[in-house]
Amino acid sequence: MNWSVILTSMLPEHLLLVGMLAILGLEIRSGHSRDGFALALLSVGAAAAAALWLFATGYLAEPFPQHFLVDPASSLSKAVLIALALPVLLISRDDFAETPYYTLVLASLYGACLVVSSTSFPTLFLGIEIMSLPVYALVLLGLLRAQSTEAALKYLVLGGAATATLLMGISLLYGWSGSLQVETFGAALQYSDPLAMAGAALIVAALFLKAAVVPFHAWAPDAYEGASAPVTAFMATVIKAGVLLAALRIFGTTPVLQPMLGLVAVLPLLSMAWGNLAAIRQVSFRRMIAYSSIGHAGYLFYALLGDGDGRWQAIVFYLIAYGLMNLLAFAALPRGADDERQDRLDALKGLYRRRPFAAVMIAIAMLSLAGLPPLPGFVAKFLVFKNVLAAGHTLYAVAGLVASYLGIYFYLRVIQYMFMAEQDPAAAHGSPRRYAVAASLLCLVPAVLLMFFPGLLLERL
Repeated sequence: MNWSVILTSMLPEHLLLVGMLAILGLEIRSGHSRDGFALALLSVGAAAAAALWLFATGYLAEPFPQHFLVDPASSLSKAVLIALALPVLLISRDDFAETPYYTLVLASLYGACLVVSSTSFPTLFLGIEIMSLPVYALVLLGLLRAQSTEAALKYLVLGGAATATLLMGISLLYGWSGSLQVETFGAALQYSDPLAMAGAALIVAALFLKAAVVPFHAWAPDAYEGASAPVTAFMATVIKAGVLLAALRIFGTTPVLQPMLGLVAVLPLLSMAWGNLAAIRQVSFRRMIAYSSIGHAGYLFYALLGDGDGRWQAIVFYLIAYGLMNLLAFAALPRGADDERQDRLDALKGLYRRRPFAAVMIAIAMLSLAGLPPLPGFVAKFLVFKNVLAAGHTLYAVAGLVASYLGIYFYLRVIQYMFMAEQDPAAAHGSPRRYAVAASLLCLVPAVLLMFFPGLLLERL
């Protein structure tokens, strides 16, 4: 075993692990809960830089043959996942000062990094579980509402169902092929053997449940609404990205044929339509983002219908644009002691008069999530549907475009609220957050670069 290869290739994971141990070690040494913000921010920043360095140098190694591979694609995926956690930590600063919160966030990131380098199902399963288990606790950690406990329990139960479904699918594929390599899934798609197709279908169903694709979406609105705003932002961006990168790792470049084509096309299409339609009726901002997330999960899985070589570019660009805009909205969102009141959309009334900067940031985020040009969300959707059309699925592409237009209304409704006059000037408006501006700029600057210079990223994907 070459320890130097292990140390170098897993440098992002090692830095996250060091951060976890340092935070816990300081708490043990002092005998009381410590503020782990600085250490967590340093650890995540160093891990993101390490992943970018591995990508820039074109580092290629397999420290654990047939289980764990580090290549430029996986290194860039890790850099994206870890970098998206930086704004999450900044907007968490005023909500959490406890050691457990930062330890759980770093642990979840560690699992996400394992996912994108996995070449075997055992490693992939381990990464997904390490990524998911801390989030169950994070949903409950804030305990800002009475329904937080119910939301965490529902998320835990359905997450457990997804785990069982994934394991059953892996078992069937192993029984069919005698191999636990991820490539087995792609081979199963080329055969009509009932055992292979059943195993592949169960794995896809588990991913749909983890990503909250219709009809496996029931946990998302309650979990997003019951969690604190930083945790909701983390689930909507980093966890969603981790699940989609797991799907990308499993599907690889294998073309999706019938009967799997129907499953991968119809359910994401329903997710787009239902997510956008259900979001229209929501009065809670976080619940609206949950249904928005359900719709965007459909767009992301739709990318798998396209050409195998174009999936990577479409999904990674989409995850970056979608993640930045979601985080920008949460960073600029005013929050106060009355969480339930502040989460209502009508709490945004008059925001432009009170805080123009916050209102403009949220407006940019909403317009980009709606997919309006020239914002990066438009480019992301364009890449997805371009690949679907290039693969010859014209009917699915047209249906997806129609479903995407359903979401424009509720995004514009958020902007409308911010420019409306306040009906209750005495209502609590929430207080400015010390790190909100830094988090907003951290999301806005790369988003502007993606808007004006998308080719700079696309050439490297």
